[in-house]
Amino acid sequence: MKLTEKPLLNNALLISICTPQFKGEEAKQSLAELARLVTTLGFKVVGTQSQKQTSTQKMSVLGAGKLAEIAHITGNQGEGTDADTEDFFDETDFDDIPSENLPFGCADVVVFDCDLSPSQLRNVENQLGVQVYDRTGIIIEIFSRHARTRTARLQVEMARLNYVAPRLRESSIGDSERQMGKGSGETSLELDRRKVRDQLAELRRELDSVQDELKGRRAQRSELFCVALVGYTNAGKSSMMRALTGSEVLVENKLFATLDTTVRALYPETQPRILVSDTVGFIKKLPHDLVASFHSTLAEAHDASLLLYVVDASDPTFRTQLDVVHEVLGEVGVDGIDKLLVLNKSDQLTPEQQQALMEEFPDAMMTSTRNPLDVAKLHQYIVNASEKGMIEEELIVPYDAKGIMGEIRSSMSVVNEEYDYDHMKLTVRSSAIDLARLKKLMSNVLNENDSE
Repeated sequence: MKLTEKPLLNNALLISICTPQFKGEEAKQSLAELARLVTTLGFKVVGTQSQKQTSTQKMSVLGAGKLAEIAHITGNQGEGTDADTEDFFDETDFDDIPSENLPFGCADVVVFDCDLSPSQLRNVENQLGVQVYDRTGIIIEIFSRHARTRTARLQVEMARLNYVAPRLRESSIGDSERQMGKGSGETSLELDRRKVRDQLAELRRELDSVQDELKGRRAQRSELFCVALVGYTNAGKSSMMRALTGSEVLVENKLFATLDTTVRALYPETQPRILVSDTVGFIKKLPHDLVASFHSTLAEAHDASLLLYVVDASDPTFRTQLDVVHEVLGEVGVDGIDKLLVLNKSDQLTPEQQQALMEEFPDAMMTSTRNPLDVAKLHQYIVNASEKGMIEEELIVPYDAKGIMGEIRSSMSVVNEEYDYDHMKLTVRSSAIDLARLKKLMSNVLNENDSE
């Protein structure tokens, strides 16, 4: 089954492998997040199972006994398993539903909360008799369904092909042809892999072309103050984007509901305009190929004047999620930019919880996008931040200087206006670049007027 096809499977059993490096509360939170991921795909979680192992590198991932239990849950009555028989622990840190309490054959898909090699996936599928996903496969599936823009679709398809390529399997037809000597050339598997390589090369060329276009658009916006919303998936960035810009952007209570970078003007509008961009959300163990693919999407954060780190303050794991955001932004080279931590969804906290968080994060801003006063406060913070780098200057603008007032009103903040017989005296606040460009334009216009 292709990852981009909508699965017909419905009931998912989640499996956690606890290792010395990954256990306890961290493993529990990760499994809960995996449940939200598979629910985003439309699966119903029927139960969870976990097992302690020294690592996730065993060919069959789990011990023989645990695999037999899970085979009962998936309804596989084959000839048993050929799993490793080394000792294992059935103790668990999770509130698993005991396997004997799960009906025979109640799960038609199994999802592991770790990455599996192609051979591991093949072994486990053979032993369980159902479709098996690993965490990366689930995330790529979600990305494939939610990508909307051309850039996001190209990036996700490249990540999907990089994931699929090593998992391609030789078809029985290809095997028989090779054995019967019907073809001395490439096997069907080799042809499939070459086709994937060709597709990846074509996608890279197309993505390079799209990225050049995006780079040009960002260059046009480079002189404007830009704010980028960054944060964990489902932290409320899209709701904040809608509140700050008054735009209709997709808002859903799902992981990765939006993948595409959206850029809108801050509303109520300011002079000069301030742009706000909503970037893709992050998640723990984000597949490396997806991090690499989304470099161009995250370029909005790289080029921003201010980063708003949006967290769901009502989620007790937001500190760990914030670490993930710092880590991913570090990977794509986003540093040295002014930041503000926004403790979002404060309406879901008690006054005592709000006070405790503000004591822990004194430089943060507590907000709820449902509270207009909070949105106005954040709006004013952004405006104030944009004005820090501005300079104030007095300009004398003759009435016959055509087009100058339009340029001033569109790119500068007019603090004061005075009118004289043949000119206006304006006090403006602007960036040094815009001010220098305006003076050059005024000089050219006045020279043209003199020559006439």
